[in-house]
Amino acid sequence: MDPLTSPLLKRPASHDADLRTTAAEAGAIVRLARARRARTIVIGSGRTPHALATAALIGSAWERAGGATPATVTWPETGASWLRHASRFADADPDLWVMTGPATGWAQMTRRLLWSTSWRPERTLATAAIGDPRTLALVGLINLNGLAGTTAHGAPWLVEDDALQYPVRTQEEP
Repeated sequence: MDPLTSPLLKRPASHDADLRTTAAEAGAIVRLARARRARTIVIGSGRTPHALATAALIGSAWERAGGATPATVTWPETGASWLRHASRFADADPDLWVMTGPATGWAQMTRRLLWSTSWRPERTLATAAIGDPRTLALVGLINLNGLAGTTAHGAPWLVEDDALQYPVRTQEEP
């Protein structure tokens, strides 16, 4: 991992948006988690209205599919360090983590996770808002290898070899 000079961004993202998650996207997140044989997920989200609604939508879809969500952790869009939130998120140690929220809050949380915890991107799924190349660049693709997610239409994406790749074939496809 290329060392981050600090978990804090120098300035907020210019493209921060509180995006709505589609049913197709939530369903695709569940299918990706199932393809990875997950039984438990911990959901992390920003505290904006759509981020909270997305966390609830994914959690509900996951539990309807027979999975368990032992914890949901939220983080602020702005803050001093995100250490308490990152520790709670990483310490839950599920089969997979799921993340959603606007760019600035997600990037600062993710930088803190990388800086201070055992969290790993290859055990994490993310929503379309996070899969925006500008958002991923706030953390650096080199730091996010293995992070996967879906577009708003449900197509999978993956950070691999320091690049954003999509569409990606899931294990369920022939």
